[in-house]
Amino acid sequence: MAAINFYGNLVTASDPSGTYIDHASSGIGFFGGDFGLSVPVDSYQDSTFVTNSDGTSQAEKLMNTKYNSVSGTKHNTTNAQDNNTMPNHFAPLNVRFTHNEAVRVKNCQLRIFDRSDITNHASGVTTEVYEIRHPSSSEVAEKALNHRPSTDHSWNRFLYDGVDNTVAAMNFTESPGMSGLNGNTADDAANTLQGIAGATTEGNGHQSERHDWYVALSASPDEIGSKTDFGLYFTVEYL
Repeated sequence: MAAINFYGNLVTASDPSGTYIDHASSGIGFFGGDFGLSVPVDSYQDSTFVTNSDGTSQAEKLMNTKYNSVSGTKHNTTNAQDNNTMPNHFAPLNVRFTHNEAVRVKNCQLRIFDRSDITNHASGVTTEVYEIRHPSSSEVAEKALNHRPSTDHSWNRFLYDGVDNTVAAMNFTESPGMSGLNGNTADDAANTLQGIAGATTEGNGHQSERHDWYVALSASPDEIGSKTDFGLYFTVEYL
């Protein structure tokens, strides 16, 4: 049976599986310097937590990826770095697909929406999304995988510009494999996955009972007030 679940990467966790996020009763919230502190308008968050739907219940603190430039991030508000240097475990969110038999996944897409209609943008907030494909813990650009939808390491921006409220889906890697360890022949030639246990280089043809995506997220309010018409939607096809 197929399932998509969400996990958060903890700031102090030694367990790479992170913490389970029950999308029916909890989610991810973005705050200022600590839980409950507001993010100034037109600024990005300094902390990320698991919380309830209206952001009033504090749970685990997650990794924080703060938008810094078109292709740059401040991780946990420290020094800025290029997106392609961030290892997978820096991502606050791990999207995980599982099946009881090995399958390929394709047409993997993410949307940020208003929690009512997946074709509508979230209300009153700009969201930046970047798919991290960097299984090595070494923070160098050469360790970023080639097996991804694009060689562009820029953030993908979701916002309602006051004219067009239609959400364009963001494409994610097809068949990333368990723990995102599946690359392609270019990754093999570059020794990007050398020495990493369980790594494969089968590209889009890879079959697995589990596929993992690692998602950097950053949010900026466009106006004052809590932003609760704000959700994440992820879909795949499998065969």
